[in-house]
Amino acid sequence: MKRWDSLSDAYLVECRRRGLGDLTVEGRRRELERWGNWLKRRRPRPKLEEIGSEIMGQYVRNRSVFRSRALVSNVMSKMRGMGEYLVREGIWSTNALRWMRGPKIDPRARLPRRVGKEDLEKLWVAAAGLPGGYRRYQWVAVLSVLYGTGLRRGELERLDISDWNVQEGLLRVDGNKTGRERLIPVENGVCQCIEAYLPQRQNRLERNGCLEETALFVGLSGRRLCAQQISAGLGRLAKKAGVPHVTPHQFRHTCASDLLESGVSLPQVRGILGHAAITSTIRYIHVADPARRKAIDKHPINEMMADEKMQGDKSETRKA
Repeated sequence: MKRWDSLSDAYLVECRRRGLGDLTVEGRRRELERWGNWLKRRRPRPKLEEIGSEIMGQYVRNRSVFRSRALVSNVMSKMRGMGEYLVREGIWSTNALRWMRGPKIDPRARLPRRVGKEDLEKLWVAAAGLPGGYRRYQWVAVLSVLYGTGLRRGELERLDISDWNVQEGLLRVDGNKTGRERLIPVENGVCQCIEAYLPQRQNRLERNGCLEETALFVGLSGRRLCAQQISAGLGRLAKKAGVPHVTPHQFRHTCASDLLESGVSLPQVRGILGHAAITSTIRYIHVADPARRKAIDKHPINEMMADEKMQGDKSETRKA
């Protein structure tokens, strides 16, 4: 067990090299530290090479007490990643966590709520009314990109000025999350918001002496707008607009749901959102399924109820 800390650190370094975000790596670090402390407290203390499914099952049960299914599933996912690293290092011959079943999770239960049309309009009005020219243009552009493209918060944070192609109306999104870079077509209204923001961005960089900054969205300091600043800014904007607290991922959910309701196909929505598997996109259908509405419109009962005789029968029923 003496090697646990050094192996954990090496695994986290590998995670960073793969492009995982700081928050993701920090979450894994905390879980590995908790798992390591639990192993070190066991008596007799097990050797790292001897840790098998029985010991790992005991730890999972220990972590499952009064915990949600989602948290337990997340814990097992982080453990599984560390187990695969130990196999690659030749410390474990097999990773027992591959065959350990976690709790069944309904992905639809974890979907964030949509931002309603009225709330969206209020947020835009609040952004357009922000004091100071820079913040006004900045947040109108941020809202437009979040809702218009469905970007994840980290993807928005990592956008560089070179990722914006105004001639083609395309945003290039890195593959840090999915491992595959993608190009997203940008609607004309979103394009105009970005173009209106760019001169303000240039002025901000010149004022702060940060002309070397490559980020598309920068804060008042002239440096890249970080994930926490994006979330905090949206929270303040929601408060100003008098709407419930909103998160960046709610805009992603709203974008996907509204596209599906507008009749955009699942594969197309998948490509826009950058889902690795279409099953991740299918979960949005429970809140947006235009095909289901069209199908029910073809139900024979619609013709039956339109028949004059049925209308007459209903009138007699109301009289009775």
